Amino acid sequence: MIVNDGSKDKTLEKLIENFDLIQVPYNYIEKIHTQPFRRLFKSMNPEYSKLVVVDKENGGTKADAVNAGLNVASYPYFINTDVDCILSKKAILHCVIPFINDKDVIAVSGIMSVANGCHIDHCEITEPYPPKFSLPLFQTVEYMRSFLVGKMGWSSINAMHNVSGGYGMFKTQTCIDVGGYGYDSFAEDMDMLWRLVTYSCDFEKKYKVIQIPQTCCWTEVPSNLKILYRQRTRWGRGLIQTFVNHRRLFFNKKYRQLGLLTIPYMFFFELLAPIIEFIGLIVLLYLAFTGGVNWYTAWIIFGAVFVFNFLVSITIILYDWLVGPSYRKLGSYFKLVLAAILEPFIYHPLIVVFSLIGYGNYLFRKEAKWGEMSREGISNKMNDANGKETIKNYGI
Repeated sequence: MIVNDGSKDKTLEKLIENFDLIQVPYNYIEKIHTQPFRRLFKSMNPEYSKLVVVDKENGGTKADAVNAGLNVASYPYFINTDVDCILSKKAILHCVIPFINDKDVIAVSGIMSVANGCHIDHCEITEPYPPKFSLPLFQTVEYMRSFLVGKMGWSSINAMHNVSGGYGMFKTQTCIDVGGYGYDSFAEDMDMLWRLVTYSCDFEKKYKVIQIPQTCCWTEVPSNLKILYRQRTRWGRGLIQTFVNHRRLFFNKKYRQLGLLTIPYMFFFELLAPIIEFIGLIVLLYLAFTGGVNWYTAWIIFGAVFVFNFLVSITIILYDWLVGPSYRKLGSYFKLVLAAILEPFIYHPLIVVFSLIGYGNYLFRKEAKWGEMSREGISNKMNDANGKETIKNYGI
């Protein structure tokens, strides 16, 4: 199911033309309130017989579009993903197994990898390569660290803080019962999971959120500063927005691991971290100019922090190489090691600044826009009827 969220770039027309869509009558029942539903299309091409396209007015956020999809969904489980994502052949199989094995599972998250730099043929990753030495390469290390260390660890104690909006499987009815995704949320993935856990705890239901170790999805990440800025300021805005909306959960034992562990951790080590780092830098500069820094001790502390950060990254890279591997050539992993070395000096300061701007945008009520993501950095190879290689990109 594709939700066309009031696009203005002829996306719907391209879909109709390329997938032989026709409008069909549909009794749209608004289980979750969204911006007005327009039409529903199905494909006349037998190859795309299961394709459904929902056309609606723009809601300003992804959450509103996903809610419209939930209103049309008819199966007990659904996967929330983006159209710039490429799923592995066994993505659905990997994620549905935890639901089958344990009735208490309400959501499953699969590992997301970076598609920038990869060769794609007929919507399949044919040759996985890391991105060139640019912003996406740093994000590759960041994604590996987040999923293989962070989320796998949180999952082991049933304390996941979010199921990525790029790829995750949920129980359809449970998501409808909690009122769907927050229509105004700019961190809809985190907001939805906190809603699900809150709902389960309020009604004293058992729940489990699982992170599986398989790569289920390849996604395009921002390839330039403009798009990275737009993405991370939105994430920063969404993070503080989610804490404000769910503030009653903070240190609330009723909400189990989420209230007592996950949210306090997220508050001190995710929300406050950029603020503390920025203030720390200002204080350091002041003390440096006033002669108040013991440079010998300062360099020792800096070295310890840098080595710890590097060892975490290098451990994940080594683990992926031994168990995965995500990439075929050893040289690809040397690129990741170089990115891990330079990340604290080049990439991380950008993330800190963008996060602070996102906080400011929320606090000063700056008008929020979802923004656009361009398709850059992916070699999307398609074959035409004559076997000639062509490039086709559809902005949806």
